[in-house]
Formats: sequence, C-alpha cells, structure tokens
Amino acid sequence: MHALTTVDFLLRLATGVACGALIGIERQWRARMAGLRTNALVATGATLFVLYSEAIGDPGSPTRVASYVVSGIGFLGGGVILRHGAGVHGLNTAATLWCSAAVGVLAASGKLTFAVLGTLTVLAVHLVLRPAGHLLDRAPAAGTDPDASVPATVHLRCERRTETHIRALLLQALTASGLAPTGLRAHREGEDTTSVRATVSVAGDVASALEQVIARLSLEPGVRDLHWHLEGEEDQGSAPAGISCWPEK
Repeated sequence: MHALTTVDFLLRLATGVACGALIGIERQWRARMAGLRTNALVATGATLFVLYSEAIGDPGSPTRVASYVVSGIGFLGGGVILRHGAGVHGLNTAATLWCSAAVGVLAASGKLTFAVLGTLTVLAVHLVLRPAGHLLDRAPAAGTDPDASVPATVHLRCERRTETHIRALLLQALTASGLAPTGLRAHREGEDTTSVRATVSVAGDVASALEQVIARLSLEPGVRDLHWHLEGEEDQGSAPAGISCWPEK
C-alpha cells in the first residue's frame, strides 16, 4: 500500500479546505446560517478524519471512517434545521454541510478531480436550480388565475409617541416590497397605545410578499405587537395566518 507522504497530506487537505470554502462563499453571499468558515471547517474535519485513516495504513479504515463522517454530519446538520410555525427552515443549509463533508472525503481519498467536480455540482445546484425553484413556486395551480390578488391586513400596536414614525415606516416598507396599501386605519387604545391596520392586495405568495415588511417593522422598539392575516380570518375568530412577533424592550 502506498504510504501517505507529507506532500500528499497537504495537497489533499488543501483541496478539501478549498472546496469547502468555495461552497461556503456562496452560502455566505446568500447570508445563510452556515457560511464560509462553517463549510470550510466541515470539509476540513471530514478530510482530516479520512486522512488519519489513510495514514495508519489500514486498507478498510478509510471506508469505515467515511461512513462515520456521514453519520456524524447528520447531527451537525440537525442543529441548523429550525421549525418556524408550520414551516421548516435550514434544510438547504444542512444538506450543504453534508455535501461539504462529502467533498472533503473525496479530497482525503486522493480523488482531487472528483472533489472539485463535486464542489462545482453543489454550486450549480444552488446557483442554477434556485431560479428554477422560484419559477415553480410562482407557478399557478391548474384552473387558477395567476393575476388573482388576495386581500391581507398588516396589524400592529405601537406606543402612541411613535405612532407617526411607525405609520411612515409601514407605508415605506409596503412600498419597498411592491405593495400598494388599499386602506390605512389608526385607532388609539388606552393612554399610550395605538393600533394601526393597513390593508393590501397581494398577488402570488402572500407570506413571501409580507415577509420583508414584518421583518423591517419588528426591529422598531416602539412596536408592541405585529402580525398579518388574510381578510376575514381574524374576524371569524381564527388565529392570524401571519408571523407574530413582540420586539424586545
């Protein structure tokens, strides 16, 4: 069996780190939870584990260590998967970490060309299939009107002293998201609280359209309650369909 030299070790390690970093650059650019350093470290760890098994000279050891890496990376991926309401976030991030470990294993096994090809494939999945996924998300169901709009309401409660500022931000956030309000109502509750409701007409994915609005306003310290709901849902006594959040004071 060919002994692992220092040059081989460094070459394989550098390839594994570079492939993980390349994947991480795309993730960092997309502002995902696991970015440049995380993917680079995952690939580095996978590479080092398999390199260790190569260094000890056991013919069957690299295969066994690679299987342990696959199992172990599952626990790390599980840590980035979050449940938010009825949705689950972080699956793409977890799968990307899994792929980073895979290219690290390939690099450590001396399959440097395969490791590079695997890295390019992961990047292609993110860069090429992302627009295709968005097109599929926006594809209307059979028998539906793609231009049909859904009325929704953004409801917030804020401190009275910030009412003017919050209303201006609400209109600005709706405009920035391409939503034109069809109605705006402010109602004073108690001595220091104002309730503001803005109705909008949204075409397509309601949650995606209002996500930026909710995220922007939730950062304001004067906002006490914030959510959106489809027209008629709240009046019927059902829970709001949107995201509710109470910013820290």
